[in-house]
Amino acid sequence: MEQLIAIIEKGQPFFNAIARNKYLKAIRDGFISVIPIIIFSSIFCLVASVPNIWGFYWPDDINNALWKCYNYSMGILAIACAATTAKHFADAQNRDLPKNNQINFISCMCAAIIGFLLLSSDTIATDAASGFNTTYLGSKGLLTAFIAAFVTGIIYKFFIKRNITVKMPEQVPPNISQTFKDIIPFSVCITVFWVFDIVFRAAFGFCFAQGVIQVFQPLFTAADGYIGLAVIYGAMSLFWFVGVHGPSIVEPAIAAALVANMTDNLAAFQAGQHASAVLTQGAQYFVVCMGGTGATLVLVFMFCFLAKSQEMRAVGKAAIVPVCFAVNEPLLFAAPIVLNPVFFVPFVFAPIANIWILKIFIDFLGMNGFMYTLPWTVPGPIGTIMGLGFQPLAFVMLALILVVDFVLYYPFFRAYDAQKCAEEAEISEEELAAKNAEKAAKLNDAFQGKADAKSVAAGAAAEAVKSDDPAASAAPAAEATTASDLNGKRVLVLCQGGGTSGLLANALAKAAKERGINLETAAEAYGNHVDMLPDFDLVVLAPQAASYLADLQKDCERVGNKCVACRGKQYIELSQNGDKSLAFVSEQLSK
Repeated sequence: MEQLIAIIEKGQPFFNAIARNKYLKAIRDGFISVIPIIIFSSIFCLVASVPNIWGFYWPDDINNALWKCYNYSMGILAIACAATTAKHFADAQNRDLPKNNQINFISCMCAAIIGFLLLSSDTIATDAASGFNTTYLGSKGLLTAFIAAFVTGIIYKFFIKRNITVKMPEQVPPNISQTFKDIIPFSVCITVFWVFDIVFRAAFGFCFAQGVIQVFQPLFTAADGYIGLAVIYGAMSLFWFVGVHGPSIVEPAIAAALVANMTDNLAAFQAGQHASAVLTQGAQYFVVCMGGTGATLVLVFMFCFLAKSQEMRAVGKAAIVPVCFAVNEPLLFAAPIVLNPVFFVPFVFAPIANIWILKIFIDFLGMNGFMYTLPWTVPGPIGTIMGLGFQPLAFVMLALILVVDFVLYYPFFRAYDAQKCAEEAEISEEELAAKNAEKAAKLNDAFQGKADAKSVAAGAAAEAVKSDDPAASAAPAAEATTASDLNGKRVLVLCQGGGTSGLLANALAKAAKERGINLETAAEAYGNHVDMLPDFDLVVLAPQAASYLADLQKDCERVGNKCVACRGKQYIELSQNGDKSLAFVSEQLSK
């Protein structure tokens, strides 16, 4: 097993390169930016549809009002995604351009929206009114939205990099000059899309968005099969196991299918048909990733209640709350699970088993697939039941998945528990109990934003004073130096989804407040950071986002601030220890 993991680790640089690919990152970040639209619209969808299960139907005027809000948000999802993807792609392109000659992302977003509309919609005109055909402006147009965003970004970079722009005299204000600078790339973009649309429609008789759906439909169908689902979610877990954020590599390839299939399921259900799509956003959030990547929900309960090892129980008790809300990095790095040969098999295969069980229930038992979207932080069992519309079979399926996950993880959990017990047998019981109690308390406090400034380091310093250790006398001076270095500073912590970054940001904020240090912290998802950078002095990357360090360094160089990436265990230790986290930030700022 260790040899297999060593072989996989050798491919880590390649996996990191894929995760950093600017096209995949733009899709991921652009899609993340429109998730509020998906979640918001689903609230109205749930309110309108779920009561029907119990035979209650809203009056027509209320029902129409609810669906209007859904259609006016989810129905233009692709338009919004064209803009957000273009924005993030422009940010990536700007890393390769001089500071004084950057792409105007606002202009780029506008061009992408217009280009997308040309490729995706027909004009509807009657005597009474006129407008756009909305068939491909929602989830069905996502692939075309990505294409429009990339073409726009490439054209803009070509002209901006070569200074093929309308140049104005120096006396003209910068905002006016920027407007004229955008005229040529903007005009070329729209012209390219317009001409291509005319030629494509003349050749095939339908719009480009419809053609894209027809081309990719066989791939979507294959991805929804048993083998396709196993490859997708097995790869996602495998990448995470070797320390590369799997969703960053896998999700961009399936993002359009995840949302489109949810929309198709809902439409089929409303039409009285079988909602048969398995590969959906809800399935990924709540079935595949029940308790986070690797389906670790049952595992954290094993750690908490079944482990004989004191260390494992301490980790389980500290990680159980975040894992229930799909933030399982405290478990992955503190146990650890990542790169731990003992847990390789269940970590990779439990998600596959879960999605196969869902598919069996849909294909053979007639259960409808996921129709409603909820935030990914909703606990997996709750998200499963609600996302499946409270179907009776959903409760049966949920129970079966939990049992299967338990069976898959239990033998490996027992093996690791025995291994840790053997290690602990060599340490005195009092020392072990104190160590694990402190570890659990600090991990729990860090997650809840209650990191204690009286950390292990401070305790060690106090002991040094008692023993007249000369090094102890330097502790107050070091504290004063740290305080002076950090006063008035601002630290931004980035991870993939904005959840794990809160661990360190909260620990820093709490420890700084208790020490009287004026330190401001914030947590955010990587990809949403570009416009925030000028407001911060230091940016810290959480372990799952560490592969983006090279790109972040380019972003930070443009605004003159600093950045650093953390390793897994290091990040958890900093999140547990207020003193060490402050010292770490002080050290990075002083470099």
